[in-house]
Amino acid sequence: MSFQLPDFYLPHPARLNPNVEHARVNSTRWARGMGMLDAARPDGSPVWTEQSLARMDYALMCGYTHPDCDAPMLDLITEWYVWVFFFDDHFLESFKYSRDLAGGQAYVDRLEEFMTPDGLTLNDAQNPSEAGLADLWARTVPAMSGAWRARFVTSTHNLLVESMWELQNIDAGRVANPIEYVQMRRRVGGAPWSANLVEFVTNAELPSSVAERRPLRVLVDTFSDAVHLRNDLFSYQREVEEEGENSNAVLVFERFLDCETQRSADLVNDLLTSRLQQFENTALTEIPALLAEHGVLPGEALAVATYVQGLQDWQAGGHEWHARSSRYMNAGAQTATWSLPTGASGLGSSAGRVFGPGVKVRNRQYLHALFQPVGHLPLPDFHMPFPVRISSHLDAARQHNLEWSERMGMFEGVWDATRFVGMDLAYCAAMIHPDASPEQLNLSSDWLSWGTYGDDYFPVVFGNARNLAGAKASHQRYGLFMPLDGGATPEPQDPMERGLADLWARTAGPMPIQARARLRRAVRAMTSSWIWELANQTQNRVPDPIDYIEMRRRTFGSDLTIALSRFTHAEVVPQYLFEHRVLHELDTAAQDYACFLNDVFSYQKEIEFEGEIHNLVFVLEQFLGTDRLSALGVVNDLMTARMQQFTLIAEHDLPALIEELHLADEVASALRQHVDYLKNWMSGILEWHRKATRYTTAELQERRLLVG
Repeated sequence: MSFQLPDFYLPHPARLNPNVEHARVNSTRWARGMGMLDAARPDGSPVWTEQSLARMDYALMCGYTHPDCDAPMLDLITEWYVWVFFFDDHFLESFKYSRDLAGGQAYVDRLEEFMTPDGLTLNDAQNPSEAGLADLWARTVPAMSGAWRARFVTSTHNLLVESMWELQNIDAGRVANPIEYVQMRRRVGGAPWSANLVEFVTNAELPSSVAERRPLRVLVDTFSDAVHLRNDLFSYQREVEEEGENSNAVLVFERFLDCETQRSADLVNDLLTSRLQQFENTALTEIPALLAEHGVLPGEALAVATYVQGLQDWQAGGHEWHARSSRYMNAGAQTATWSLPTGASGLGSSAGRVFGPGVKVRNRQYLHALFQPVGHLPLPDFHMPFPVRISSHLDAARQHNLEWSERMGMFEGVWDATRFVGMDLAYCAAMIHPDASPEQLNLSSDWLSWGTYGDDYFPVVFGNARNLAGAKASHQRYGLFMPLDGGATPEPQDPMERGLADLWARTAGPMPIQARARLRRAVRAMTSSWIWELANQTQNRVPDPIDYIEMRRRTFGSDLTIALSRFTHAEVVPQYLFEHRVLHELDTAAQDYACFLNDVFSYQKEIEFEGEIHNLVFVLEQFLGTDRLSALGVVNDLMTARMQQFTLIAEHDLPALIEELHLADEVASALRQHVDYLKNWMSGILEWHRKATRYTTAELQERRLLVG
C-alpha cells in the first residue's frame, strides 16, 4: 500500500437500509437490461462483469447513504449510482487511456441531449450510458420542481462535461494546483449531483427562497469536498498507481508541497476533517439564522433539517462503503466505533469525542492568541510576468479622489486626510485602468476608496463590539441605495451610505439592467462577507482554508472589480460564457493572486496590530501547524501556481474555447480585452502595495499611538 490510511474524523454513525438485498438483485437486473454488462473495452474485454459489479456493491453504498428510504426508492437511487459509476469506468476505458479527446467530447455531447427540461428523453440510445440516463431521467425529473430540475441539470452537466478537464490534464501530463483541483473536483466529482439526489430521495426539496444563499451553498460545498477528499484517500492506489490518473488530492498535495505520500495523505485527511467541521459549524450557526431572517415556513424549515440529516447520512454511509468496497484501497481501514457516555449521536455529538481525530484540527482553529508581535513579513520574489502601465490622468484623479472622500465624510473618524493621501488609492486605480478616460478613472478611484473604507469601517464600528446585528442591518440598508430601476433612495446616514448612493448613480445609470443586477450582487457579496469575518471573530474561529480562499475573493472586493470590468462588454459577451469553466478559472486565478499578495503585505497590520485572523498566511500557519515563514513560502507558491494557471488559460484554453464555440469576432475581442484588464489589475495591485504607506511598520506604529 502507498500509505497508511489515516484515522478519519467520524462525527456520527452510519446506518443501513433494510432493503439492500432487494436493491442488489434489482440493480444487477437493471444494469444487464441497459447493456452495461455487455459493454467492452477497446481490447474486447468487458468493462464490467456481473461478478465485478457484485464486488463493488453499489446497493450497499446506497443502503448506507440513504438508510431511511423505502425499497422502490432505494432501487431507483441505486440505479442512478450504477449509471454514474459505469459512465466513469466506460469513459476511462474508452477515452482516457487512449487520450481520445475528440471521441470523449462527442460521447459527453450525446449524453447531454438526454437531459430535457420536461423529463421526456430521446429513444435512440446508442450505448449503455445513454440508455441508462434516458431511463432514469424519465423516472426522476418529472417528480421535482423546475428549480430543482435546473440545479440537477447543472450538476449532471458538470459531472459529464468536466470529465474532459481530467482527460486534458492527463493528455498534457499536468497535475492541477490545489485551489484549481478543489474547484474543479466539485464539478467533475459528482458530489453536488449526489446532494441534489438527497433532496429527491428524502422528499425534502430546498425552498427556492434560500436554496442559493451562502449557508446552503456552503453545506453543499463542504459536503462535496469531504466526499471527494475521502474518495481520493481510498482510491489513490487504484487511480494513481494502476490507472495513471492525476486527478487525486493526495497526488496534488504531494506534488505541490513536494512531500512524502504519507504526509500528503495526512494533510488531505486534515482538510477533510476541517470541511466536515465547517459543515457542522454552518448547520448549527448559520442555517437557523438564515431560516429566521427569511421567514421560512415551518414545513420548509423541516425540509431543510431533513436535507441536512440526509447529507450527514450520506457522509457517514459513504465512508462505511469505501471501507468495505473492493473498488478501493481499504486494507486496514477503520470503521467507526461511535460511543458516547450520554448515548448521543448526530450533528454536534462529535464534541463529546474529546480525544477523537478531529481535536487537532479543531484546536488549531480555536486555540490561538490574538495581537501577537509578528513583525513585517520578508517579501518574496513575486512571480509577475506583466508590466505596469499608468494612466496619464493620475494627478487629476488624486485631487478628485481626495475631495470626494472628504465630501462623503470619510475623514470624520475612521480615516484622516494624511492617512488617505499615504494610501494613494488613485494611484492603484491608474494602474488598473491605464487607458480610462478622466471620468472613468475618477469613478474607479472612488470605488476603491469606498471599498477600502468599508473594510476598515466594519471592524471599527461593529467588530470591536461584536455587533453582528448592527452589521447585518447596515448590510441590508445598503441595498436601498442600489435601486435597479434607478428610483429614489433614502437619506444617507453615514459615509458608507453616502458614498454608495453617489457611486451607484454614477455607475449604474448607463448600465443595462442585467449588468446593474450583477453589480448589485457583487456589492452585496462584499458587504455580506464582512459580516462573515465578524462572525468568525466573534467565535474566535480561524476559517477553514477552503472557505477562507473562496470568501477572500469577496472580502477583497475582487468580485466587485470583475463586475465593473465586465460592464464595458456586458452586451457583447453572453453571460453563460462567464460561467464556463475556462472563464471562471481565469477570473478566480487572477482574484486569488491579488488577494494573497494583499495578505502577504498586510500580515503585520492584521495579526499584530488589529488582532485579525483573516489572512492566508495565518490560516495556513494554523492549518499546517507551521511557522509564519514556512506558511509564507506556501502562499507564494500558491500565487505562482495561480499566475501560471492564469497564463495557461489566457494563452491556450481561452483561444481553444473561442475556436471550439465559433465565437464571433466581437465576442472574442471582448474576451481578450477582459484578459488584458486582469493583467493590468494584478500588476497594478502589486505595484500599489509596494508603494502605499498603508502596510508599513512606521505607519502602523503611528496609528497605534494616535489611537492610544
